[in-house]
Amino acid sequence: MTEASSAPNDSFHVFDTTLRDGAQREGINLTVADKLTIARYLDEFGVGFIEGGWPGANPRDTEFFARAATELDLRHAQLVAFGATRRAGGRAADDPQLAALVNSGAPVITLVAKAHDRHVELALRTTLDENLEMVRDSVSYLVSQGRRVFIDCEHFFDGYKADRDYALAVVRTAHGAGAEVVVLCDTNGGMLPAGVHAIVADVLAATGARIGIHAQDDTGCAVANSLAAVDAGATHVQCTANGYGERVGNANLFPVVGALEIKYGMEVLPQGRLAEMTRISHAIAEVVNLTPSTHQPYVGVSAFAHKAGLHASAIKVDPDLYQHIDPERVGNTMRMLVSDMAGRASVELKGKELGYDLSADRDLVGRVVAKVKEQENLGYTYEAADASFELLLRDEVRGGRERFFALESWRTISEQQVGSGADSAGNEATVKLWAKGERRIATGEGNGPVDALDKALRTALEGIYPQLAGMELVDYKVRILEGQHGTGSKTRVLIESTDGTTSWSTVGVADNVIAASWRALEDAYTYGLIRAGLDPQE
Repeated sequence: MTEASSAPNDSFHVFDTTLRDGAQREGINLTVADKLTIARYLDEFGVGFIEGGWPGANPRDTEFFARAATELDLRHAQLVAFGATRRAGGRAADDPQLAALVNSGAPVITLVAKAHDRHVELALRTTLDENLEMVRDSVSYLVSQGRRVFIDCEHFFDGYKADRDYALAVVRTAHGAGAEVVVLCDTNGGMLPAGVHAIVADVLAATGARIGIHAQDDTGCAVANSLAAVDAGATHVQCTANGYGERVGNANLFPVVGALEIKYGMEVLPQGRLAEMTRISHAIAEVVNLTPSTHQPYVGVSAFAHKAGLHASAIKVDPDLYQHIDPERVGNTMRMLVSDMAGRASVELKGKELGYDLSADRDLVGRVVAKVKEQENLGYTYEAADASFELLLRDEVRGGRERFFALESWRTISEQQVGSGADSAGNEATVKLWAKGERRIATGEGNGPVDALDKALRTALEGIYPQLAGMELVDYKVRILEGQHGTGSKTRVLIESTDGTTSWSTVGVADNVIAASWRALEDAYTYGLIRAGLDPQE
């Protein structure tokens, strides 16, 4: 672990606690290697402080700090160790937990302290005066060891409401002992912005300490509460990547930083780092093995996606009319969604996104709009199937359906075999088709009838189109459409495919799931061959 090559902006702190507080989210279980990887991403983004965990409290966090000493080369951030004030009745110099914090090698230490009188008496089982002495002794000891010290005042807002004088006494004690920042924690996440603003302003006026904010999101206000604290004078915000955290999570790092940089005009990141925000958000989501939220502000894939025709008409004139920022500022992109809400502008803009200039052909645009509405009335959806929409568009541009192969027939057989006390099922599919003047018949076996159909189609075509060897189906979704009855309902299938470089989605609708799957597969193979550089007309 090296010193940050460019010191963080000390006039305002962006403090990330993904590796500690964020890791408490249900479903997240980080290895030490995961934590090191995330720390590198956070440093690359440009946060000032990365809280790595609680050394001495568990072996994983202890190992993290040991490995960080040799494996992390931080350019922008300083590493922070987290711990608690000394035990009641003891001495900070003799406390093993404080010793572990010092031995971690972290240049910055965050101590959690009780700021709510009832928590002191019921959870710590000590007196209010002893709690203040625990804060004073712990902070002054760590400062004497050459560490920067921040104090997290746990349950501060609830404690302030219960006993303002005592809550302020904790802040004054920490500040007087040498804590550089006193962080007011909305530990239960129950505060609203107006209340946060009023209390932060009062604490600043009453104590003179430098104040930070740590907001949980139980009211859905963690980002707003963090910004309210900044409005009141806080100069230190604690966040987690993608809002990960216990219960419903913490203040989300990316909307907070986006607001500070873009809306407030504050330079809280190194130059050029804001444009990496979307990539960093998604990369961290991959490490923790959680699907990125599509509707997350600034960085979600739907954050700048437009569906309604009215919006598209305005965006065609000026994208800023329905976007609060240029998405490229945060590394995102604008997307046009084509649906039965689409008008001419939506289709023109989507065509432009796909590389087709439709502005000079009003009749063509009208035909595409009519076709989309007709197909969506049958149950198709193109907002989640860009590849199928592009094929539809190409069909209209070129005056007919482009085909690499012509189907003669397909057939699937599902056989249930019972024996030896266990049930087993066999699925077989046969495809007959024509490609490049050659009749091909192929059979495939699979885990289900659709898998068997996919394998039969691939077997039939790979000898003619070897480019298919690098293509595979990676996701398959089935939805029974409303308005029908029982097992006779109409079915929509969405298929995602990849060539190892990029992915694309196709859609099929029919009265049964296998026929719908065939239509989506047919589009997937056709689009994949076009992506490989082949022309169906050759």
